[in-house]
Amino acid sequence: MSAADFVPAGADLDGLRRAAVDCRGCHLYENATQTVFSKGPVSARVVLVGEQPGDVEDRRGEPFVGPAGKLLDRAIEEAGLDPADTYTTNAVKHFKFTPAAGGKRRIHATPDAREVGECRPWLVAEFALLDPEIVVALGATAGKALFGPSFRVTKSRGMLLPWPASAYDPGQFERADDGARASSFALATLHPSAVLRADDRDAAFAGLVADLRIAAGALV
Repeated sequence: MSAADFVPAGADLDGLRRAAVDCRGCHLYENATQTVFSKGPVSARVVLVGEQPGDVEDRRGEPFVGPAGKLLDRAIEEAGLDPADTYTTNAVKHFKFTPAAGGKRRIHATPDAREVGECRPWLVAEFALLDPEIVVALGATAGKALFGPSFRVTKSRGMLLPWPASAYDPGQFERADDGARASSFALATLHPSAVLRADDRDAAFAGLVADLRIAAGALV
């Protein structure tokens, strides 16, 4: 089983969000509080893809609303991107964690390749509706989800890459328009949570902003 069993054909973005609430395409739903889908307009020029919701996101039901999300908001603003013209989502829609001793804290655990693959139909369905000018992969998990398991953010970070639209052929999902924008690009950078963990946060944040400025500069 995968998320493909729960993705409704022909649904609009709101329909996908409603259907995702009941997704049982992988085991991660068993311990998560809820599905965390996406935020932003279908007309967004920039799509940012992260790894998975964190603890705060899992509790609130929105992506990028915790500490890493607040840092990302700051980076987006400093890079000159319009927050109202961005769409944020994750490769995996449920929070994967391990309980800390005592059970009061939940510690982030990286989704494995199988879990990313089982959730991928949601990402494909989202891109069947979206038509961004640039897609930003935030971190290694997002990079591999978008470009395949051999992709390395460290090798391609900050570089404009052709968006692999053919890898997101919606198949049974219907596009809302005539097809992907011919000039679409992709860019990989580090996840904002990596900035929070960095020894030199200022330098790491400056690097994230610099990468996002490249994305901003690619907008027509």
